[in-house]
Amino acid sequence: MLASLLASHTAPRWWIVFTLTAATCAFVAAAMVLSGIPAWEWRSEHTVGGEQIFMRLDEISAFFLLLLCVVGAAGAIYCRSYWPQQAHPRSAGQGRLWWSALLTSMGLVLTQSNGLHFLLAWESFALSAYFLVTLDRKDPAVRSAGWLYLGASHAGTLALFGFFAALAAQTGSWELGPMTDQASLAPLFWIALLGFGIKAGVFPLHIWLPSAHASAPSHVSAIMSGVAIKMGIYGLVRFSTWLPLPVEAGWVVVGLGCASAVLGVAFALGQHDLKRLLAYHSVENIGIILIGLGFAMIALDHGRPQWGLMALAGGLLHVWNHGLFKALLFLGAGAVLHSTGTREMSRMGGLWKAMPWTASLFTLGAVAICGLPPLNGFVSEWLVYRGLFDAARLKSAAAVGAVPAAILLAVTGALALACFVKVCGVVFLGAARTKCAQDARECDAGMRAGMAILAAGCLAVGLAPAFIWPSLLRVAQAWLRIGPVPGVPNHLEPLGVAHPLLALAILALGAAALAMLRGRCRRAVTWDCGYSAPSARMQYSAGSFAGIITAWFAWILRPVVRADLPVAIFPARSAINSHTPETVLESVIYPAGNRVLRVADFVRTFQHGRVQSYLIYLCAALVVLAVAVILYTE
Repeated sequence: MLASLLASHTAPRWWIVFTLTAATCAFVAAAMVLSGIPAWEWRSEHTVGGEQIFMRLDEISAFFLLLLCVVGAAGAIYCRSYWPQQAHPRSAGQGRLWWSALLTSMGLVLTQSNGLHFLLAWESFALSAYFLVTLDRKDPAVRSAGWLYLGASHAGTLALFGFFAALAAQTGSWELGPMTDQASLAPLFWIALLGFGIKAGVFPLHIWLPSAHASAPSHVSAIMSGVAIKMGIYGLVRFSTWLPLPVEAGWVVVGLGCASAVLGVAFALGQHDLKRLLAYHSVENIGIILIGLGFAMIALDHGRPQWGLMALAGGLLHVWNHGLFKALLFLGAGAVLHSTGTREMSRMGGLWKAMPWTASLFTLGAVAICGLPPLNGFVSEWLVYRGLFDAARLKSAAAVGAVPAAILLAVTGALALACFVKVCGVVFLGAARTKCAQDARECDAGMRAGMAILAAGCLAVGLAPAFIWPSLLRVAQAWLRIGPVPGVPNHLEPLGVAHPLLALAILALGAAALAMLRGRCRRAVTWDCGYSAPSARMQYSAGSFAGIITAWFAWILRPVVRADLPVAIFPARSAINSHTPETVLESVIYPAGNRVLRVADFVRTFQHGRVQSYLIYLCAALVVLAVAVILYTE
């Protein structure tokens, strides 16, 4: 990876070679650890910041490293065509440099076993992502999104600094490892949840995510959504197995997961910006992951790790699956943006004819994210459901929480399906609404190759899930702190049989339908509802398609509608526009920030430089201190 950093500015072709080579080597190392070889550890005699370098690659870190390698390689191939040197002479080299730095720093985050070095790698990762998000920094919206991301990242880093400092103070060392026998460390989980939750985009800590993912170049959005937010999940998974957990931890994580899943997809339904819509689906899928992880924590607290195994395995597998299909969807959205020059879905339409490869790959990702068989999204969600059903059969408090969690998970899946029916229908079907959609052309081979790699991953996990169960079981058992249990059945084996058969049946029915319809279809004008001159603008728009569903969530979405209604029989013009704001940011964070600024302005009035006033302040403080001492001694 060091070679790719050095070649990023001067030798773009060598950069892609070095990047893919490093990704392949790391992929092989991670795959070997997941296949059952002992965890790899390395200590250096050299120190950084006075601390000895200690790196570890075990089952948990290897699981996340594998995803980093796949998405990082696909994004590197894609960005050579999407953000070429010829079109972006000033920022293309910087983009390659920061891409290499981002992959390197995330790899270090996954392998560090020293709290101080973890923080250094974490901050390097945050800064690299900031410079990638703001590659197109001439746009004020991009700069604003970048500053919001940087501020949120540093808030999370500040929480993690407090976490690691408190951990080092209580243990006497910055070195990290299993510490479950020290019950006094349990309250530190809440600080870790705050710090890692901001990075993961957990609702309501997600305020930076929609604008950053929407404003970044699409290959950057892909790795931010597919991998970067998973670093927050990695932190929660890693330290929830190394540290003792508070009794309420599992329930809080499940609650945050349910809120993120349902509200994330609700906000997505209200979006008209294609990339912003996909960004909110990241919040949704992080919620699904947290539901699985939270019930595994509850199972561990109940002393029944066996029934938590399924929920945890589903949550962990969804880390992989979401990384694959969400990166694919962002790359597909980037191809659409690259061809049309717009992210507004209501300005698109009819792109399937002009961009068949992009439309097909995007639709595959859409089917996967909706959790439909036979693709990978269904596999992980099926495991989470199995874990919830196992918990529901118990006569304990876990059953009370498992039933509503399963219902909310089902609601999330239904809303996600409605959302992507809207996306595919408005963007790819129908007629072109604007000239930019009429002039759209298919993306080149490099961009299609990046998408094809991720699509192949979605198909592989969906059609052959039984092959990944042994590795998934090792990671889950490592987190549950139970040794290898012989005789655990392969719970993905039924899907390994059913999914290929279902795929063959779908292909056979599709081929039969095409054969029957070939030569028998007649082309005619679509029913025009009585209009004398129908136009493409009369199609469903992104807002009208989901209007009824978003009205159910108006209490939190708070949509803003601006209507210029017709006032005559033959009106000269009429229009209606709707916008769904970021409620948490605009209704909570910004007003609270304004109040803090007003308090700061008031306090500033006391700073006027008069020595007499400062002496009065000092005397008043001494009087207050004396009164406090007298009251305390009494």
